[in-house]
Amino acid sequence: MNKIYHIYQVSDSTGETLDRIFLAIKAQFSNFNCKTIHYSFTRTMNQIDKIISKSQNEKNVIILYTIVDKNLAKYMVEETKKNNIPCFEVLGTLITDFSKLLNQEASRKPSGQHILDEEYYKRIEAVQFTISHDDGKIISDLDKSDVILFGISRTSKTPTSMYLANRGYKVANIPIIPSKELSSGIIESSKKTCAVGLVCDATRLLDVRRNRIQSMNEDRPSDYTNEERILNELESSKKLFKKNNWPILDVTRKSVEETAASIIKILDILNSK
Repeated sequence: MNKIYHIYQVSDSTGETLDRIFLAIKAQFSNFNCKTIHYSFTRTMNQIDKIISKSQNEKNVIILYTIVDKNLAKYMVEETKKNNIPCFEVLGTLITDFSKLLNQEASRKPSGQHILDEEYYKRIEAVQFTISHDDGKIISDLDKSDVILFGISRTSKTPTSMYLANRGYKVANIPIIPSKELSSGIIESSKKTCAVGLVCDATRLLDVRRNRIQSMNEDRPSDYTNEERILNELESSKKLFKKNNWPILDVTRKSVEETAASIIKILDILNSK
Protein backbone atom coordinates (compact mmCIF):
# COMPACT_ATOMS: atom_id res chain seq x y z
CA MET A 1 0.00 0.00 0.00
CA ASN A 2 1.38 3.42 -0.99
CA LYS A 3 2.11 6.09 1.57
CA ILE A 4 -0.32 8.93 1.98
CA TYR A 5 1.58 12.17 2.50
CA HIS A 6 0.15 15.10 4.43
CA ILE A 7 1.14 18.25 2.58
CA TYR A 8 0.96 21.31 4.80
CA GLN A 9 0.75 24.45 2.68
CA VAL A 10 1.68 27.33 4.93
CA SER A 11 1.30 30.85 3.57
CA ASP A 12 1.34 34.35 5.00
CA SER A 13 -1.29 35.32 2.41
CA THR A 14 -4.18 33.55 0.68
CA GLY A 15 -2.07 30.53 -0.31
CA GLU A 16 -3.21 30.72 -3.93
CA THR A 17 0.33 30.95 -5.32
CA LEU A 18 1.54 28.06 -3.19
CA ASP A 19 -1.42 25.92 -4.19
CA ARG A 20 -0.76 26.43 -7.90
CA ILE A 21 2.93 25.64 -7.53
CA PHE A 22 2.17 22.45 -5.62
CA LEU A 23 -0.34 21.34 -8.27
CA ALA A 24 2.42 21.74 -10.87
CA ILE A 25 4.78 19.66 -8.72
CA LYS A 26 2.18 16.99 -8.01
CA ALA A 27 1.42 16.60 -11.72
CA GLN A 28 4.98 15.33 -12.26
CA PHE A 29 4.48 12.26 -10.08
CA SER A 30 1.94 9.62 -11.10
CA ASN A 31 2.20 7.66 -7.85
CA PHE A 32 1.88 10.43 -5.29
CA ASN A 33 -1.01 10.05 -2.86
CA CYS A 34 -1.49 13.01 -0.61
CA LYS A 35 -3.87 15.01 1.51
CA THR A 36 -3.42 18.77 1.39
CA ILE A 37 -3.97 20.96 4.44
CA HIS A 38 -3.97 24.74 3.94
CA TYR A 39 -2.77 27.26 6.53
CA SER A 40 -3.32 30.73 5.09
CA PHE A 41 -2.50 34.10 6.69
CA THR A 42 0.20 32.56 8.89
CA ARG A 43 2.01 35.60 10.28
CA THR A 44 3.05 34.79 13.84
CA MET A 45 5.37 32.34 15.61
CA ASN A 46 2.43 31.14 17.68
CA GLN A 47 0.63 30.04 14.51
CA ILE A 48 3.72 28.16 13.37
CA ASP A 49 4.00 26.45 16.77
CA LYS A 50 0.41 25.20 16.42
CA ILE A 51 1.14 23.86 12.93
CA ILE A 52 4.26 22.05 14.12
CA SER A 53 2.35 20.62 17.08
CA LYS A 54 -0.40 19.28 14.83
CA SER A 55 2.13 17.74 12.44
CA GLN A 56 3.55 15.64 15.26
CA ASN A 57 0.29 13.69 15.40
CA GLU A 58 0.44 12.70 11.73
CA LYS A 59 2.76 10.61 9.58
CA ASN A 60 4.56 11.54 6.37
CA VAL A 61 4.19 15.29 6.76
CA ILE A 62 5.80 17.64 4.23
CA ILE A 63 5.64 21.39 4.71
CA LEU A 64 5.70 23.85 1.83
CA TYR A 65 5.64 27.52 2.70
CA THR A 66 5.62 31.02 1.32
CA ILE A 67 6.53 33.46 4.09
CA VAL A 68 8.19 36.71 3.06
CA ASP A 69 9.09 37.89 6.59
CA LYS A 70 12.71 36.80 7.05
CA ASN A 71 12.51 36.25 10.80
CA LEU A 72 9.32 34.24 10.58
CA ALA A 73 10.70 32.16 7.70
CA LYS A 74 13.86 31.49 9.72
CA TYR A 75 11.74 30.38 12.67
CA MET A 76 9.84 27.99 10.43
CA VAL A 77 13.10 26.43 9.23
CA GLU A 78 14.46 26.07 12.76
CA GLU A 79 11.31 24.47 14.17
CA THR A 80 10.84 22.00 11.32
CA LYS A 81 14.51 21.02 11.55
CA LYS A 82 14.15 20.37 15.28
CA ASN A 83 11.22 18.06 14.59
CA ASN A 84 12.73 16.38 11.51
CA ILE A 85 9.95 17.55 9.21
CA PRO A 86 10.78 17.98 5.50
CA CYS A 87 10.22 21.66 4.79
CA PHE A 88 10.60 23.60 1.53
CA GLU A 89 10.50 27.32 0.90
CA VAL A 90 8.84 28.15 -2.42
CA LEU A 91 9.46 31.85 -3.14
CA GLY A 92 12.22 33.00 -0.80
CA THR A 93 15.23 32.11 -2.95
CA LEU A 94 13.63 33.64 -6.02
CA ILE A 95 12.86 36.89 -4.18
CA THR A 96 16.46 37.05 -2.93
CA ASP A 97 17.84 36.43 -6.42
CA PHE A 98 15.64 39.17 -7.89
CA SER A 99 16.67 41.52 -5.10
CA LYS A 100 20.31 41.05 -6.08
CA LEU A 101 19.60 41.35 -9.80
CA LEU A 102 17.52 44.53 -9.42
CA ASN A 103 19.86 45.89 -6.75
CA GLN A 104 17.01 46.77 -4.42
CA GLU A 105 15.46 45.40 -1.28
CA ALA A 106 12.20 43.47 -1.54
CA SER A 107 9.33 44.90 0.51
CA ARG A 108 8.76 41.52 2.24
CA LYS A 109 5.11 42.49 2.58
CA PRO A 110 2.56 39.65 2.83
CA SER A 111 -0.24 39.75 0.22
CA GLY A 112 1.81 42.14 -1.88
CA GLN A 113 0.28 40.70 -5.05
CA HIS A 114 -3.24 41.41 -3.80
CA ILE A 115 -2.86 45.17 -3.50
CA LEU A 116 -5.90 47.15 -4.72
CA ASP A 117 -4.05 48.89 -7.53
CA GLU A 118 -4.96 49.77 -11.12
CA GLU A 119 -4.15 46.23 -12.28
CA TYR A 120 -6.53 44.77 -9.70
CA TYR A 121 -9.43 46.97 -10.77
CA LYS A 122 -8.66 46.17 -14.40
CA ARG A 123 -9.22 42.48 -13.61
CA ILE A 124 -12.49 43.23 -11.79
CA GLU A 125 -13.70 45.25 -14.77
CA ALA A 126 -12.71 42.41 -17.10
CA VAL A 127 -14.67 39.88 -15.03
CA GLN A 128 -17.76 42.10 -15.00
CA PHE A 129 -17.53 42.65 -18.75
CA THR A 130 -17.07 38.94 -19.43
CA ILE A 131 -20.03 37.88 -17.28
CA SER A 132 -22.35 40.37 -19.00
CA HIS A 133 -21.13 39.24 -22.46
CA ASP A 134 -21.41 35.51 -21.83
CA ASP A 135 -23.22 33.39 -24.42
CA GLY A 136 -24.03 36.36 -26.66
CA LYS A 137 -26.06 38.25 -24.02
CA ILE A 138 -24.74 41.62 -25.19
CA ILE A 139 -23.42 42.19 -28.73
CA SER A 140 -23.73 45.96 -29.07
CA ASP A 141 -20.19 46.71 -27.87
CA LEU A 142 -18.20 43.64 -28.94
CA ASP A 143 -15.47 45.91 -30.32
CA LYS A 144 -14.56 46.71 -26.69
CA SER A 145 -13.57 43.07 -26.14
CA ASP A 146 -9.96 41.96 -26.03
CA VAL A 147 -11.14 38.59 -27.34
CA ILE A 148 -14.31 37.18 -28.87
CA LEU A 149 -14.68 33.40 -28.64
CA PHE A 150 -16.92 31.55 -31.10
CA GLY A 151 -17.98 27.92 -30.94
CA ILE A 152 -20.89 25.51 -30.94
CA SER A 153 -22.44 24.39 -27.66
CA ARG A 154 -20.11 22.90 -25.02
CA THR A 155 -16.78 23.84 -26.58
CA SER A 156 -15.58 25.43 -23.30
CA LYS A 157 -16.39 29.01 -24.29
CA THR A 158 -17.62 30.16 -20.87
CA PRO A 159 -14.94 28.59 -18.61
CA THR A 160 -12.21 29.79 -20.96
CA SER A 161 -13.73 33.28 -20.98
CA MET A 162 -13.85 33.42 -17.19
CA TYR A 163 -10.28 32.21 -16.83
CA LEU A 164 -9.08 34.89 -19.25
CA ALA A 165 -11.16 37.49 -17.43
CA ASN A 166 -9.37 36.65 -14.20
CA ARG A 167 -6.15 37.36 -16.07
CA GLY A 168 -7.48 40.82 -16.95
CA TYR A 169 -8.84 40.23 -20.47
CA LYS A 170 -12.31 41.39 -21.50
CA VAL A 171 -13.90 38.43 -23.27
CA ALA A 172 -17.19 37.98 -25.10
CA ASN A 173 -18.32 34.58 -26.29
CA ILE A 174 -20.80 33.91 -29.06
CA PRO A 175 -22.56 30.57 -29.59
CA ILE A 176 -22.72 29.15 -33.10
CA ILE A 177 -26.31 27.95 -33.45
CA PRO A 178 -27.38 25.58 -36.26
CA SER A 179 -29.40 27.23 -39.05
CA LYS A 180 -28.81 30.68 -37.55
CA GLU A 181 -26.34 33.04 -39.20
CA LEU A 182 -24.26 35.51 -37.24
CA SER A 183 -25.33 39.11 -37.70
CA SER A 184 -23.27 41.46 -39.84
CA GLY A 185 -22.63 43.52 -36.70
CA ILE A 186 -20.94 40.58 -34.97
CA ILE A 187 -18.80 39.87 -38.02
CA GLU A 188 -17.76 43.52 -38.28
CA SER A 189 -16.91 43.69 -34.57
CA SER A 190 -14.76 40.57 -34.91
CA LYS A 191 -12.56 42.43 -37.41
CA LYS A 192 -11.75 45.09 -34.81
CA THR A 193 -10.46 42.73 -32.12
CA CYS A 194 -9.13 39.19 -31.66
CA ALA A 195 -11.65 36.52 -32.69
CA VAL A 196 -10.94 32.82 -32.03
CA GLY A 197 -12.98 29.76 -33.03
CA LEU A 198 -13.16 26.80 -30.66
CA VAL A 199 -13.76 23.23 -31.86
CA CYS A 200 -13.75 19.81 -30.21
CA ASP A 201 -13.71 16.15 -31.20
CA ALA A 202 -17.27 15.02 -32.00
CA THR A 203 -17.17 11.94 -29.77
CA ARG A 204 -15.89 13.96 -26.85
CA LEU A 205 -18.49 16.64 -27.46
CA LEU A 206 -21.24 14.03 -27.53
CA ASP A 207 -20.16 12.76 -24.08
CA VAL A 208 -19.99 16.27 -22.66
CA ARG A 209 -23.46 17.15 -23.93
CA ARG A 210 -24.99 13.95 -22.58
CA ASN A 211 -23.41 14.48 -19.17
CA ARG A 212 -24.57 18.09 -19.11
CA ILE A 213 -28.18 17.14 -19.83
CA GLN A 214 -28.15 14.44 -17.16
CA SER A 215 -26.49 16.53 -14.46
CA MET A 216 -28.43 19.75 -15.09
CA ASN A 217 -31.72 18.19 -16.23
CA GLU A 218 -31.68 20.49 -19.23
CA ASP A 219 -34.48 20.49 -21.75
CA ARG A 220 -32.75 20.19 -25.13
CA PRO A 221 -33.91 19.12 -28.62
CA SER A 222 -33.53 15.37 -29.18
CA ASP A 223 -30.88 15.86 -31.86
CA TYR A 224 -28.68 17.87 -29.46
CA THR A 225 -26.90 14.61 -28.66
CA ASN A 226 -27.05 13.17 -32.16
CA GLU A 227 -23.51 12.45 -33.35
CA GLU A 228 -24.30 13.16 -37.00
CA ARG A 229 -25.75 16.54 -36.10
CA ILE A 230 -22.70 17.33 -33.96
CA LEU A 231 -20.40 16.49 -36.89
CA ASN A 232 -22.43 18.82 -39.12
CA GLU A 233 -22.31 21.58 -36.49
CA LEU A 234 -18.54 21.26 -36.20
CA GLU A 235 -18.05 21.26 -39.95
CA SER A 236 -20.23 24.34 -40.38
CA SER A 237 -18.41 26.18 -37.58
CA LYS A 238 -15.01 25.38 -39.12
CA LYS A 239 -16.18 26.75 -42.48
CA LEU A 240 -17.35 29.93 -40.74
CA PHE A 241 -14.03 30.34 -38.92
CA LYS A 242 -12.01 29.82 -42.09
CA LYS A 243 -14.24 32.18 -44.07
CA ASN A 244 -13.52 34.96 -41.56
CA ASN A 245 -9.86 34.02 -41.09
CA TRP A 246 -10.32 33.36 -37.36
CA PRO A 247 -7.67 31.20 -35.68
CA ILE A 248 -9.09 27.78 -34.75
CA LEU A 249 -8.26 26.04 -31.47
CA ASP A 250 -9.09 22.38 -30.84
CA VAL A 251 -9.94 22.11 -27.14
CA THR A 252 -10.43 18.32 -27.09
CA ARG A 253 -7.29 17.50 -25.13
CA LYS A 254 -6.68 20.92 -23.65
CA SER A 255 -7.42 22.12 -20.15
CA VAL A 256 -9.01 25.55 -19.80
CA GLU A 257 -5.61 26.89 -18.74
CA GLU A 258 -3.94 25.50 -21.86
CA THR A 259 -6.65 26.89 -24.13
CA ALA A 260 -6.33 30.29 -22.46
CA ALA A 261 -2.54 30.21 -22.85
CA SER A 262 -2.93 29.55 -26.58
CA ILE A 263 -5.36 32.47 -26.90
CA ILE A 264 -2.99 34.80 -25.04
CA LYS A 265 -0.24 33.74 -27.43
CA ILE A 266 -2.49 34.62 -30.40
CA LEU A 267 -3.20 38.00 -28.76
CA ASP A 268 0.50 38.67 -28.26
CA ILE A 269 1.18 37.90 -31.92
CA LEU A 270 -1.60 40.24 -33.05
CA ASN A 271 -0.46 43.02 -30.73
CA SER A 272 3.14 42.75 -31.92
CA LYS A 273 2.17 43.50 -35.53
